[in-house]
Amino acid sequence: MLFVIDVGNTNTVLGVYDGDRLVEDWRIRTERNMTEDEFYVMVVTLFNGAGISPESIRRTIISCVVPPLMSNLDSFCRKYFGHEPRWVNVKTVSDMPILYSNPAEVGADRIVNAVAAYARYRQSCIIIDFGTATTFDAISEKGEYLGGAISPGIFISAEALFQKASKLPRVDLYTEPPSVIGKNTAWSMQSGILFGYSGLVDGIVERMKAEMKSDPKIIATGGLARLMTQISKSIDAVESGLTLEGLRLLDQKAKNSYK
Repeated sequence: MLFVIDVGNTNTVLGVYDGDRLVEDWRIRTERNMTEDEFYVMVVTLFNGAGISPESIRRTIISCVVPPLMSNLDSFCRKYFGHEPRWVNVKTVSDMPILYSNPAEVGADRIVNAVAAYARYRQSCIIIDFGTATTFDAISEKGEYLGGAISPGIFISAEALFQKASKLPRVDLYTEPPSVIGKNTAWSMQSGILFGYSGLVDGIVERMKAEMKSDPKIIATGGLARLMTQISKSIDAVESGLTLEGLRLLDQKAKNSYK
């Protein structure tokens, strides 16, 4: 079996594949100080709950945007699985040209999403990942990574508002407000944050499409993707498992290259 790990700044997503079938997946909070032994205890607990034996894991592939965790994850794989993990970076993605001025600057998670989206749709795409930051990644009709845009994530923006305006309360951002015109403070804040963010999304997508001179598929992923799809006018599809599928595809391509 294949163990896939995507380490983000806020959350880490884990999955186990048996061939091309996703057996189970989990989302946990990213802990920057977690040791390899602590990570193993957590993984074994998750595996036991899903009836998965750690001994069945034959390969591991990791995308990580938190450098302090890379050494511990490497040690975890070597110590408990007996193999070296495969790391995702611009050098390991040989069949997708990265048209960045410095390709090494592109985050591993953005590369993985791009690979998965193009493999699924085989057309130009814009991938919007609603994570700690919200990223927009443009893929050409030829499967080239063109570049993208990065904006503060919804929760980062909301937290700044909570901290700087002392009288404003924290509000639920997982529910669409009933209208733009709020009838109380919490409702007004939900409206401003969520509808305001949908305007940001639609505006960037419109500008990207104009520059790409094509009709790209607009794909959303990440924690708030389903909610934002209800609000945004531009999103075509939600792919919640996009990153894990991209990791599986990259592992499969690496295996095939050695045959």
